[in-house]
Order: sequence, then structure tokens, then C-alpha cells
Amino acid sequence: MRSKLNSMRLLEARRVAYVAKEYDASGAFHSATDAARLIDAAVETVYKTLVVLREPPKPGKPILVMLASNRELDLKLLARALNEKKLRMATQREAESLTGLQVGGISALALLNRGFEICLDAPATALEKIHISAGQRGVDLELTMKDLIAITRAQVVRATE
Repeated sequence: MRSKLNSMRLLEARRVAYVAKEYDASGAFHSATDAARLIDAAVETVYKTLVVLREPPKPGKPILVMLASNRELDLKLLARALNEKKLRMATQREAESLTGLQVGGISALALLNRGFEICLDAPATALEKIHISAGQRGVDLELTMKDLIAITRAQVVRATE
């Protein structure tokens, strides 16, 4: 195992149980669905974190949206849930610049103290455990849904059909 990442230190400091799962992210890895296959987990339990921006730009941090690897974000649905007129996906360059993390390794846990608004797609609440990025490509963390919501204070919203 690599040295501990900040997300792992955070969980340990709060005495939250987790399992770190590493995979080779240098090969033919292109999506959260690929990550699910590489860690041998069901796609509906592996969550990706997307960076969403308000349009026109408003003061404040972007929104981090966690949704299952096999789902597509519905920006209109999310905008309604957040009482926003219009939202857009950040480009890869914007997402990496705003978070300081590589796409594929963006993590709400790693960005917890950076003031991002954090949302979790509602179907996640039916899960007992969830896999999310640890803040670095190639490392996912498995933890309980209850712990994830408690630590991130994520707003549970409907963001997918």
C-alpha cells in the first residue's frame, strides 16, 4: 500500500472504518465503470465525483456531485434540486485546476475542508456500503453510506433519472 492519503487520515482521525482498494490506473482505465471492474465491485456501488459549475458564474465554490459509475448526471434535474437556474459540467482542465486533483481521483473526502458544496445522488442512500475515490487515481475507499454522509454533510438530491 502507498503512503496514506489525506482522505485516509481524515477517516482514521474520526475513527471511521474503511477499506482501501488499489488498482492500476495507468492502463486501459477510462471511467468509474472501469474502476469498478478493477476493484471487483458492483458498478452501482462505485461512485464517481463530478465537478459542476453554476452558469453564469456565481461567487462561491463549485459543486461536487457523487453518483454511481453507471449513471449519467442530469444537469437540469440537479439545478432544480439546488434551486439554480443553470449548471454545467466543468471541463477536465477546470476540474483539475479547481480541485488540485486529477480527473479519476477527485474525492469529496480529499476536498472536505476546501468549502465545496457536496451533493450525493439519492439512489445512494439505499446502499449499505459505497466505494469512492481516495483522492488519487488508482485508490478507492469502501465505507458505509452512513459514514460518508455524516462526514461530508452531503446534500442528498436527485441528480439522475
